[in-house]
Amino acid sequence: MKIHDLQPAPGSNKRSKRKGRGIAGKGGKTAGRGTKGQHSRGRGKVRVGFEGGQLPLAQRLPKLRGFNNPFRVEYQAINLDTLEECGLDEVTPEALLEKGLVSKGALVKILGRGELTRSVTVSAHAFSASAEAAITGAGGSVTKLDLPFSVRPAAQGNALTNR
Repeated sequence: MKIHDLQPAPGSNKRSKRKGRGIAGKGGKTAGRGTKGQHSRGRGKVRVGFEGGQLPLAQRLPKLRGFNNPFRVEYQAINLDTLEECGLDEVTPEALLEKGLVSKGALVKILGRGELTRSVTVSAHAFSASAEAAITGAGGSVTKLDLPFSVRPAAQGNALTNR
């Protein structure tokens, strides 16, 4: 078998209808476009969002709802009960990453849900007041890590704040 012998399976290729070729066959006269109107003539195209002169939806809807703060700092929350379950004596973002509790490069915040029954050394980027009290109350210690430079709050002379 050679390339010039290849053919589609019988009946798989259907000829397209030839519209607008006279009233003798199907698809003559208006050629499926109906009578009159914008879509029956010429290109029959309108720009995206055009609604025939009616006020378009994009203009009818209210504008600029809400605000996205470009300086928001996102933390991944870890609760005390999770620290109790994971069984680590020294908790760091790297140790939590190895356990699969946080994603790579995430900022970690320790929250106070649950209880600690053993002393744990915890290093994280942020702590809730209740979590900090519970960790120190159980005989552990708390170390607050510095935020990476890319997520620190904007300085006074920053170009983004002085627009």
